[in-house]
Amino acid sequence: MHSNRQHFRFVEKFPPQRDLTFTFFDDGRLIIENNDTGEQVKPSELHRESKDFYVQRRISYIKNKLLECRQRHA
Repeated sequence: MHSNRQHFRFVEKFPPQRDLTFTFFDDGRLIIENNDTGEQVKPSELHRESKDFYVQRRISYIKNKLLECRQRHA
């Protein structure tokens, strides 16, 4: 079974200026990859604007899941 996913690219403006790809899966999983090194980044390793970006996307995901659940049970 394949889950749907959304990819978002984010380039940090401040050091360390990483080029990151955030992959959000419908089941709630997340992969953050440093495009320059190919290494995975943990959410706790995010800084400033990349952390804000992650938090905003995660909140959006939770809101959408709650709306879907509400619509199914209406």
